[in-house]
Amino acid sequence: MIVRCTYEELTALEHGARAVLHDHASEEGTVAAPPREVVGVAALRPRLVGDLTVETLADNRMLTEAVETIVECLRVEMEVMVSVTHPADEDAVAAYFGFAHAFAVLSRLRQVSSEMEALIGLVTGERPTDEVAATFHFPD
Repeated sequence: MIVRCTYEELTALEHGARAVLHDHASEEGTVAAPPREVVGVAALRPRLVGDLTVETLADNRMLTEAVETIVECLRVEMEVMVSVTHPADEDAVAAYFGFAHAFAVLSRLRQVSSEMEALIGLVTGERPTDEVAATFHFPD
């Protein structure tokens, strides 16, 4: 399956990924992501060059978790910008749009996950196990 991403969404995700990884490296960041989430974000970065191809439910889950980490980082960044400036400040508005673009991708990934789970359930007659989630392939 393909999750379509606009240039603005990819830019927001890349900005958020850099922030998560930088914050983790310096351990001074505003979002203290656990190492597992940081690994997921690092694995996502090379894929942020266009639409996201999702071949398995397990892959979708990994992408969703990484984007959730990024969205949380961008949410905190937005809240900080609004609190230290004001809601109409240029940097606060830019932080809002970065958060909103990343959140839009997260929403689509969650929808794709729901569709994948439903299709696996239809084919197998049961909820997807971890093994089925990793081996049941979805064409583009």
